[in-house]
Amino acid sequence: MQGGGGPLLTGTIGESKAYNCDSEQRERAEAQSENVKHNSHAELDSGSVQHCVLPVTPDRFRNKFGMTPAEPVLQLNPIKNAAFTMAEILLSLTIIGVVAAITLPSLTGNINERTWNTQRKALYARFSQAIALMPALNGYGTLRESTDSAGSTSIEDTAAETFITSGLAKVLKINNICDSEHIEDCGITSKLTTLNGSIISTPTKMSELNMKMIDNSWADSRFSYAQLDTKAAAFETANGESIIAFYNPNCQSLMGESTAYMVQPKICANFIFDMNGNKGPNTVGKDIGFMTVLYSTDSAVVAPDVPVQKAASRSATQQEAIGICKEQDAEYRIPSQDELASMFVNQLLLNGAVASTGTDYWSSIIYNSTTGWTQGFASGTRALHGREEKMTVHCVKR
Repeated sequence: MQGGGGPLLTGTIGESKAYNCDSEQRERAEAQSENVKHNSHAELDSGSVQHCVLPVTPDRFRNKFGMTPAEPVLQLNPIKNAAFTMAEILLSLTIIGVVAAITLPSLTGNINERTWNTQRKALYARFSQAIALMPALNGYGTLRESTDSAGSTSIEDTAAETFITSGLAKVLKINNICDSEHIEDCGITSKLTTLNGSIISTPTKMSELNMKMIDNSWADSRFSYAQLDTKAAAFETANGESIIAFYNPNCQSLMGESTAYMVQPKICANFIFDMNGNKGPNTVGKDIGFMTVLYSTDSAVVAPDVPVQKAASRSATQQEAIGICKEQDAEYRIPSQDELASMFVNQLLLNGAVASTGTDYWSSIIYNSTTGWTQGFASGTRALHGREEKMTVHCVKR
């Protein structure tokens, strides 16, 4: 123990060996030791004990807690050797694994959907800018029939491929181009999952996308048009999207139609895009989407954002249709004319089939106080109807 800056008293408890001091020095040292023990402010006479070291006995030694070595130390925590058992650890790991298995897929799915939504908007912006920079949207490639010596008729078709190489590639960064026979080399999967969950083969020409694009045998002379069954081509963008293109080299402008007309001749190009190639899930509304370019001049590029079918079986007036979509979700609305035209072209991707009977959908476009525009999905006819008439409702996300 150290007292008031004096020397430490050292030694071993219970020692009986001889110390280097005479009897008088020893008595003085013991007296000072007793004084220090009872008075923490007392000082040792360094001269008297310079060569006299006393044995450290229990009554002379006290630690900072005031206890001698012989006294028991207070046990502050009575629990000894506390730990988890192996069974407890395994149970905890099992619970963590179950929770992770439940929550991780949903978390990963939400992250993927946000990523796809961001990519979709960026792709739409790039395409809108690219189409606006193109000098023309029709007239690309060769599209003519030929007959061989045996009488077989074939079509020389380089339209879609030339549209990409000589048109889009001039205004859009493209890494790879594939013809209709090799679209999978551009990351296009052979099977797609539609919006309603059907599995379909990826279309590779216009009639496979929608037969109504080339067949107008139902219509009268007012709506006649000539459109060949062009083959698709594919390409990959510099950003990693895989895109299949359908092209009409004879597309027409809007020209101010004010009664009823077919939208097929107004379709200049249609694109099915995959945000991550063939990695999956290859599902419409997730990594798969579509865009449509209408009108050869004053072109419009539309990409209906995740069309929904929740209200498709309901009939309503035009005003009621607006409310029905809001009932589904605050972000839902009825589509515009051009969005409905795009959905008509791509209805195979929505429903897994093309409408065969009369189905007209309300658009958001009002012609005047009493009439509004609708889109026929069985024929492709865009027409005017009284706003109080009952038509089918389709909704898209804002």
